[in-house]
Amino acid sequence: MKQTIAIVGLGLIGGSMALALRGFEDYEIVGVDISQPTLRFAREHQIGDRLCDDVSQVLPEADVVVLALHPKGITDLLSRCRDSFRPGCLVTDVCGVKGAIMEAARLLPDCVDYIGSHPMAGTEFSGITHAFAEMFRDSHYIITPRPQSTPAHIALLERMARHIGCRDVYHTTPEAHDSMIAYTSQMMHIIALSVCDDEQLFACNGFEGNSFRGCTRVAALDVGLWTELLSMNAPALVESLDHLLTHLTAYRETLAGGDTARLAEKLNHSSQRKRQVNLSGPDLLS
Repeated sequence: MKQTIAIVGLGLIGGSMALALRGFEDYEIVGVDISQPTLRFAREHQIGDRLCDDVSQVLPEADVVVLALHPKGITDLLSRCRDSFRPGCLVTDVCGVKGAIMEAARLLPDCVDYIGSHPMAGTEFSGITHAFAEMFRDSHYIITPRPQSTPAHIALLERMARHIGCRDVYHTTPEAHDSMIAYTSQMMHIIALSVCDDEQLFACNGFEGNSFRGCTRVAALDVGLWTELLSMNAPALVESLDHLLTHLTAYRETLAGGDTARLAEKLNHSSQRKRQVNLSGPDLLS
């Protein structure tokens, strides 16, 4: 008998996950969403083996549940449906913040194994119409197991990550995840948004290069999702922004003071650090 993976929320990431997991071992992929237009698109494009608009019908039968909702949608569902999950099942998510999600998962019965996940992939678009199976190819897959998480479920998540094309899997804590993501992802979005707040944005056409387009690409974000992501990780993000402001101020003061020797020194220091990060090496599976 086939086992079941239920993907709850068929937006950009959930829809891409359903496409990427096609053919994974002997699992049936069940897509769940309350939006009829989303389900109609999924049906027309064969996203998932089976579709459903009622999560309460799917949770009791699912061996694996992937929560691909906005952060508050995940915490609300965990509270509302805490007793609906199949005993012995694996529940995970694909959310970009882990502390608040893992805290909400503490409500679940001991018979439900919750392991936080975060595939480091995405685009500036949203919705199932932009989903594609190659979304996760060569990306990192981060998981935050709990002390009681079973080796079998951890291994299952690692196989799922490999199947969807991820190049490695990193194990960490929710706290370490949120601190690092504040620096590598959320702060980058704040930078892009801040650049787009400048009055020159609408006058720059024809003067922008790849660096400008690359920097500002992620500013065209899903406002609802990113309001939740940023606000739910505010302490770590504020700390990262404080560090950034310190470094920006140092560059501004060097430029304003006209000290070209100091400027060259700072440029060399920063560029050398970047080159160290770019040094080739083996992919690490931890």
